[in-house]
Amino acid sequence: MAEHEPRRHAGANLAHVNLTDDDLSEDDLAGADLTDAVLKRTNLHGAHLDHARMQRDDLSGANLSDAHLPDANLRGANLAGANLARADLSRANLTATDLRGADLTGADLTEADLRDAKLDRANPEAARSIAGASFRGATGLSDAQRDDCGTKWAVLDAATEEPAG
Repeated sequence: MAEHEPRRHAGANLAHVNLTDDDLSEDDLAGADLTDAVLKRTNLHGAHLDHARMQRDDLSGANLSDAHLPDANLRGANLAGANLARADLSRANLTATDLRGADLTGADLTEADLRDAKLDRANPEAARSIAGASFRGATGLSDAQRDDCGTKWAVLDAATEEPAG
């Protein structure tokens, strides 16, 4: 099998495309419009998705390890079972995303918006940073996960605000 050569798609309009099982590892997709795209099991390892528009994408089972997603808009995306290990999701909009079973080990969730996210079987407490992140209305967090995160979270829910640290 030939080795994948990273491609440049920065700013491209890829809305509504189906890239299931494709290899986009290390590709430059910064600022691209991937709204409503189907990226099931797609390899996005190390991809550059800074400021990408990925609302309502199906990224279930995708490999986003080491991906660069700062300021990306993933509102309403399906990331169930996705590998987000060491991904940079700082300031990303993850509102109402499905992160059930996602691996967040070593991810940077600094100031990310995870309001109303589904986090069953995910591990946000294993993220490298969750300082300033909002988890208002997020579901699926166990009491042990909330305790593990302690004061790292800026907002746990609508009634509980804790200092970032």
